[in-house]
Amino acid sequence: MPHDLSVVILNWNTCADLRKCLASILGQTWISAVQVVVADNASEDESRSMVAAEFPGAVLCVHTSNLGFATGNNRALPHADGRYVLFLNPDTIVTDGALDALVAYADAHPEAGIVGPKLLNADGSLQFSCRAFPDLGAGFFRNTPLGRLFPKNRFTSDYLMSDWDHDVPRTVDWVSGAALMIRRDALERTQGFDEGFFMYCEDVDLCYRVHSLGHLVQYVPDAVIYHLIGRSSDRVPTRMTYEFHRSMYRFYRKHYAAQTPIWIRPLIVPGLVARASGRLIRYKVKNLLRGPRK
Repeated sequence: MPHDLSVVILNWNTCADLRKCLASILGQTWISAVQVVVADNASEDESRSMVAAEFPGAVLCVHTSNLGFATGNNRALPHADGRYVLFLNPDTIVTDGALDALVAYADAHPEAGIVGPKLLNADGSLQFSCRAFPDLGAGFFRNTPLGRLFPKNRFTSDYLMSDWDHDVPRTVDWVSGAALMIRRDALERTQGFDEGFFMYCEDVDLCYRVHSLGHLVQYVPDAVIYHLIGRSSDRVPTRMTYEFHRSMYRFYRKHYAAQTPIWIRPLIVPGLVARASGRLIRYKVKNLLRGPRK
């Protein structure tokens, strides 16, 4: 008998976070039939043995190398039989009833191909996890010197959808892959994440393609999940900065290039290189100011 929901958790060296995440799911009694699948991207810590010993009810799928976010999640899908699949980061804590709220909303709204919960930071503050599709304005102002000079610019505000309280359900462009639930039909038609993305933008791309199928992407605040951002990616900031900007370029080429004015196209690659360089410089300066680790 298929489950109502399969929760797919992709892990890479986050044993402590993964333990808390699994406890928050498997420690609850759900109205929905919930299956948990842990896909491990060749972790070097105790993640796999911890799952096997402490959470025998979870399905453990072991990859022999770090396949990245898109491929790692896709390879776990043959083990997931739910009517819905929730891709969930291991650095999350699922609050009481959150999964049931996602399933109930999707059941009541068959037009919703993807549903995302409200994400909160560790301190309980709102995480802007549902957003508009990126555009050039957001690229110029989001996490750049221009954005710091003009923190209240409309491009960042529009992109983050920060001008409303996030307390009511809403149709949005995309929701974060940290907690993204997709309907089985939409999953099969899209064939999951585009494996050309190693990490970053694969959630934006999946939502873009689900929209193109005629489905909606919905934000559901009744489902609340805490998300501790970047616990795996913080381990390799240089690689992740490269992958982030490579993914941005892939998304641009895939969905935006044909409609971008000819005179702007030559600026895209230099702009991404400058943006990535700025981020790496800031990271190195921050490390220098922090001093050597003891």
